Amino acid sequence: MDMSVTFGDEAVAAEASVAVRKLVEEGVPQALSNGDPTLWGPEAEAEARVRLGWLDLPTTSRALLPELVKLVERARAEGLEHVVLAGMGGSSLAPEVICATADVPLTVLDTTDPGQVRRALADRLDQTIVVVSSKSGTTVETDSHRRIYEKAFRDAGIDPAGRIVVVTDPGSPLERLAIESGYTVILSDPNVGGRYSALTAFGLVPSALAGADVGQLLDQAAEVRPLLGQDDGNPGLDLGAALGAAALAGRDKLVLDDSLSGINGFPDWAEQLIAESTGKQGKGILPVVGSDPTDADDEIVVGVDTEAAVQVDGPLGAQFLVWEYATAIAGRLLGINPFDQPNVAESKENTARILREAGDGPLPTGTPTLVDGPVEVHGDLPEHVKDLPGVFTALLEDIPDRGYLAILAFLDREAAFDVPVPQDASFELITDIWAAHDPASLQGLLAIRTERPVTFGWGPRYLHSTGQYHKGGPQNGVFLHLTGAVQNDLQVPGRPYTLGRLELAQALGDLDALRKRGRPAVRLHLTDREAGVRHLLSAAREV
Repeated sequence: MDMSVTFGDEAVAAEASVAVRKLVEEGVPQALSNGDPTLWGPEAEAEARVRLGWLDLPTTSRALLPELVKLVERARAEGLEHVVLAGMGGSSLAPEVICATADVPLTVLDTTDPGQVRRALADRLDQTIVVVSSKSGTTVETDSHRRIYEKAFRDAGIDPAGRIVVVTDPGSPLERLAIESGYTVILSDPNVGGRYSALTAFGLVPSALAGADVGQLLDQAAEVRPLLGQDDGNPGLDLGAALGAAALAGRDKLVLDDSLSGINGFPDWAEQLIAESTGKQGKGILPVVGSDPTDADDEIVVGVDTEAAVQVDGPLGAQFLVWEYATAIAGRLLGINPFDQPNVAESKENTARILREAGDGPLPTGTPTLVDGPVEVHGDLPEHVKDLPGVFTALLEDIPDRGYLAILAFLDREAAFDVPVPQDASFELITDIWAAHDPASLQGLLAIRTERPVTFGWGPRYLHSTGQYHKGGPQNGVFLHLTGAVQNDLQVPGRPYTLGRLELAQALGDLDALRKRGRPAVRLHLTDREAGVRHLLSAAREV
């Protein structure tokens, strides 16, 4: 099997070797391979007992393949070439990586931004098939997408029953609704948690519809699976020992580098797996995606098919399984349960409360601390701060030793691509134009002005990913939320709110959760989104 973990840092290799010896002495590699739920202690045992099905997916998921062949053949015969995935977190991140790597088109809706949803709705509705994916069957974002597409199909004279495919767990409310509605239903393994579900129906159904070879993914995972019971030559053990030992030694910022990899977008998937699995009880490993290493002493660089302190080489299907195994190993070393997410519900509950208490009235956004052009600043700031560069400077200065800054943007992550570009523009010029209108560019601009890690997440998708780490992990984060005025909102059918109202309530709900922990948190509201982004980036350059 062409799957390996190698070390380019002698200190990391030595620490990992010590951890491997300890784990082998305790019989952990074989026990985990056999699905032993006692490995993470008595408090985690009940959860682990129903969360280890991912170990068998290279075999058990093969039963899905004939059903997927029929589903794909039907879609192709009916000319349904635009595949839309409505799903959050574990329901969307793996298909996004699979399809990007296979170079097949997939429209992912893991947002409540009305602009992003409207763009998807306007794209070939007559050729659209929608995969509605939710493990619980109650995910508010996915429920909203389903309702919106049902109405859009009916308004266009299209029967939703022929256009919606539901992926969920057995017995969920979504399964019952789908059966009543006549939708195609594909059930996933209930003994696999969302972030470990890359090789379940959640990862395979939308990817197969989009045109990816999902059987090959299972072949790749099946080939590496026997190695995961070994004491020697076990890539999952070596990687997990490296991650866990580094975190215990104080290197708990994991910089993921895939710059030379043919696998596209893998760090975004790994980010959720690691942050949500380990960020709890004041402990955790913080993945840093899209940012260069800083050589800080609390940092470890792991490369996916890329030279680094730890280098992980192998095909995508094997990578999925190895990183899942490694995360479970790291959880054992850290002394946490890698299968629960105790703090994820808090922001969801805050969002529901804010919407309920506001009724038909305005949301509790408060009065801006200051206004700088098209940007309103909400939050506690030093009295001397009078403009946006001062806000950024204050946030950077607030980052504690061994802390980090998280930029969390409740905006349209594709809006920058709508900016007109000259017809004869070079690729470099086009990317420069897009970057000048992309809120994500703020990460790089602020990262070069601090020695601490700067992460970036799109809301609300990060709530199903790094949101657990932000609230349950080490309390050393500083948080910058970005929200924006909505010009063309979208009503959620059957619900008393629009997407824009839900999006803002989600941002406010998460801010409430963070501020209760006493961490610095500022919200920048763009009263004009396009002008506001340009102003943000210009101000960051002045810091």
